[in-house]
Amino acid sequence: MWLHPEEVVLKNALKLWVTERSNDFFLLQRRRGHGGASGTFSGLLVGALDTVLDSNARVSPFRILLQLPGSQISWVIASGAAVEEVNRHWDWLVHNLLHSLSVFENKEDVASFVKGKVKGLIAEELRGRQAAQEDDPEKFREALLKFELHFGLPSSEKLVTHYSCCCWKGRVPRQGFLYLSTNHMAFYSFLLGKEVKFVVPWAEVTRLERVSTGMMTEAIRVHTRQRQRDFSMFLNMDEAFGVIGQLADITLRRLLDSEGLELDRVLQQPAHITKRVLEEQALREYVLALFRLPHSERLYEVASCSVWTPHARCHTAGSLYTTDSFLCFCSREEGGCLLLVPLSEVLAIEKAESTSSLPNPLIVSLRTKKAFQLIELQDRDELLDSLSARLRSVQWRLSVFRSRKDGKRSVSSPTPYYTFYYDGGLSDEDEIEEQVLRNTVNSEALMTAFNQNQPGGAGSKGLEAEKERLWEDHFSEFGRGVHMFRTERLQRLAAMGLPESLRGELWMTFSGASSELEAHQGYYSGLVQTSMGQMSLATDEIERDLHRSLPDHPAFQNPTGIAALRRVLTAYAHRNPKIGYCQSMNILASVLLLYAKEEEAFWLLVSVCERMLPDYFNRRVIGAQVDQSVFEELIRERLPELAEQVPDLSTLSSVSLSWFLTLFLSVLPFSSAVRVVDCFFLHGVRAIFQLGLAVLEANAAALAASRDDGQALLILTGFLDRVGIEDPPGPPTPPPAAEDPPGGEADPPAGRIDITALINESYQKFGDLTVRQIERLRCRHRIQVLQAHEDTIKENALRLVTPDVSISPENLSDIYDLFKMEHLISLYWGDSSSAAAAEKAAWRHTSSFVDRQYRLDRPQFKSLYGLLVPWPGASDQHTDTLANRTFTLLDQDRNHLVTFREFAGWMDTLYCEDLNQKIRLLFRLHIPPALTEGEDDPSLMKSPLVSTSRPLYVSLPPGEAEAEEEVKDYQEQLKQMLQDLAKEKERDVEKPLPLMNQREFIQFCKTLYSLFHGDPEENDLFQAIATVTSLLLQMGEASHRGRAPGSEVADDGGGEWTVSYSQIVASLLTEQALVNFFETPPDLTAKICTAREKQYQQRAGLLSLQHGGS
Repeated sequence: MWLHPEEVVLKNALKLWVTERSNDFFLLQRRRGHGGASGTFSGLLVGALDTVLDSNARVSPFRILLQLPGSQISWVIASGAAVEEVNRHWDWLVHNLLHSLSVFENKEDVASFVKGKVKGLIAEELRGRQAAQEDDPEKFREALLKFELHFGLPSSEKLVTHYSCCCWKGRVPRQGFLYLSTNHMAFYSFLLGKEVKFVVPWAEVTRLERVSTGMMTEAIRVHTRQRQRDFSMFLNMDEAFGVIGQLADITLRRLLDSEGLELDRVLQQPAHITKRVLEEQALREYVLALFRLPHSERLYEVASCSVWTPHARCHTAGSLYTTDSFLCFCSREEGGCLLLVPLSEVLAIEKAESTSSLPNPLIVSLRTKKAFQLIELQDRDELLDSLSARLRSVQWRLSVFRSRKDGKRSVSSPTPYYTFYYDGGLSDEDEIEEQVLRNTVNSEALMTAFNQNQPGGAGSKGLEAEKERLWEDHFSEFGRGVHMFRTERLQRLAAMGLPESLRGELWMTFSGASSELEAHQGYYSGLVQTSMGQMSLATDEIERDLHRSLPDHPAFQNPTGIAALRRVLTAYAHRNPKIGYCQSMNILASVLLLYAKEEEAFWLLVSVCERMLPDYFNRRVIGAQVDQSVFEELIRERLPELAEQVPDLSTLSSVSLSWFLTLFLSVLPFSSAVRVVDCFFLHGVRAIFQLGLAVLEANAAALAASRDDGQALLILTGFLDRVGIEDPPGPPTPPPAAEDPPGGEADPPAGRIDITALINESYQKFGDLTVRQIERLRCRHRIQVLQAHEDTIKENALRLVTPDVSISPENLSDIYDLFKMEHLISLYWGDSSSAAAAEKAAWRHTSSFVDRQYRLDRPQFKSLYGLLVPWPGASDQHTDTLANRTFTLLDQDRNHLVTFREFAGWMDTLYCEDLNQKIRLLFRLHIPPALTEGEDDPSLMKSPLVSTSRPLYVSLPPGEAEAEEEVKDYQEQLKQMLQDLAKEKERDVEKPLPLMNQREFIQFCKTLYSLFHGDPEENDLFQAIATVTSLLLQMGEASHRGRAPGSEVADDGGGEWTVSYSQIVASLLTEQALVNFFETPPDLTAKICTAREKQYQQRAGLLSLQHGGS
């Protein structure tokens, strides 16, 4: 294969390589020990070395070198594992390049020409591999060439797909092509001699929507912070809109919230993203959400088939989805029939004889002696082979796990005992038992022991018995456990409320937590033993909230319930430190513990936090905010009259935040809220959306008439307080799906509202909402939420910096955008290590929050320095030197990063300060520590460094930071922060500058001369600086003979040549040309406009060269 040219020294290479073919410019070499006469000692040694090396470190046995006559330096341009492959490359070079090279007179031109050709061949091969993955390779290859030609982005900017469409500018349409790449959307049109092209980074997209206007039947509107663009006339509008939304969502999650949001490993690597991958990922996320599968599951096959459904006595048509550990079936109508079969429950998968009535059948046999029949499978044999292989893998893992478990059981302690405490106080003896209780896992649900304290008489017991009878009938007809058939009948049963004796079991079944528990036997008890006793911020927050969790319930008025809740929350915080502990998790875990065993409650919590409510329980609650935004759109779509009466729906969505975070547990009476949790585990977050819409519809008239937000809150609070359970006079029967709810719709009823009727109403009116619709809405609204967070981060950064600078707010905002863009460009096209370092630097972790703060490393700062520095400089080399010194000076924390606050202060000095401050900055750039670039003082890393821009955060050396942060006391952190504030105040006071020696003064003069190149008054400035330099040299000579008068710091050098800052300023003031130069404020607005135009292309070109040379 062709390789990016890499230098080798021919003299050393000859010891390991043998030349097989050669000419004036190329060598074909074979590595010693591979083929040929390998019996020599050197050949055996090299062959043995290559054999023991890791596969990643092994060298291909054949290679081709580019060599220049008379030079010891060569370049590897091709390699191969077989001689036939490398011979094809050799023949191509001889027939296509060798004769052309003889016309070059310069050796460097020969090397550049060949390197360029090889890079072109590599790029062509890359295009070919990428095009081969598309449906129409030739068409995609042509589009890829046009994309590279029109926009000039680096080769690492991968084109995903393209569409022919029309871009509207006002009422004028422009027909062209829309190119969608991993980081950008780009449009190109050439019509009637006029070229239109632009590039929009996904990171700038704030909103996507489909619109219809008089001129356009339907269009995709893309909003950015500066403008909006409309695209129409797509051949497939749905596909284009979906791909645009996916790419924007994926890119924003990768660039703006890599710390908080879960993103599939494939999507974290832009080079692997193709249109086909996007389609597969969209389908995979839908399947995982529909069946509540773990995020680690990979989707393999999707096949149309029919499943025999005994309850319907017929075959039900739908789709079969296979993953690592599950078989999933969904009928054509999403809610019609669902079936989930864990492979761990499967005994065998076999073919049956195909007949006209049962074509291509498969029989899936379970360990419970049940079997499922699948028919009408198109590629049955291939599907069977794939399923059988995964089934063998699952069975092998289970056998290994059971053997290990049996081995441990012989030496393990007996099953943990279960003890109840009914009194609230602890005696001295009880404290010992309480310590034992902390690590004792409960083997029963808390409601088993505390149910006698709950209200209810014979009527409620009869109701429970009747519910149990209905569920037993349902189990006999539809099956029991994970692999039961889930149909619309479940919805009606769940609306009545699950029997308390079956609630925990059914929650485990509906959520998929039972499969997780089965696959991780013993995991929770080990986690409890590991996590209990460890102190962290999460455990402190857990301890504060333990007694706030259902405080009125007797189960949490004694040590038994509190200890169980502590164990579950602490174990989860230990399992998932990215989430740790978030408020409202305590309320949810408390309810789970009431109806499920402790280990089951833990896995239910895992299911809710990691699958059913993704990204809800992190520091920024992104997932909950996304669903609030989705809820607003559903209100506009499903309740248009309410949306017209209440234009600002943010109030309603903010009120509903607690509905989603606590599943109505914090706003409804407990008995009613548990009914909502039943529906949630059955239908997921869709049940919360439906019930929320039903609540708003029931109060629509009152909300429309409310005068302010407070009154709207009181209306909803009063309504929810009245939602209860009405005991029917006779035994319950499953209500029909279309039962009309009692009560009017204009005004909320004055009496009690039946929760069963409210739930049935929500299903009747809003039950057509599907998982697929919710996932698509989440994809679009996540873009808006992430961008709103970015706006908040920017506002906070500007608010902190504005009081300290004189730059106008508009210019400061533009500088922030340039600063942020420099960071994003590194993520776009930097190598993987630099991109990872840049993203890690953008996050600041503190004991109280996790926030995003953009910071630049040295290469990023140097790029932005060249765009914004007001003085052009005499040479690129000297400008680079000054940029390095400036970075060292601004890097006050010595962490090799510059914050926006530091950057803005430097810009303020250059553009807004007077002559004294500018000269002071230049003076400091030519004395240590700025002048001694590259010198790292290891002592700085031995003690903690505190930055007041990061409250309550102690920056420690890697490895110690996490452990130290966990045990750091809050009072000590606060004391350290106050000490840091005092240090910063001392730092803000201008201290006397040290004297400048002769070597530093020479560098200072060199910088001054470089500032004036290209200035209209260049000659006068050069004469003035020559005069000042002569004067300062005389002063330095005087200090060399004795102490210089007017020194700011006493000269300890014993007659060393020195000048002071005050002497330099006084000398510069004698020349009016220099005073005018430094006192005239540069045009910052124009500089920012120029920088904005150049930043993208300049960095793109630079990174292209870096990639090409690597």
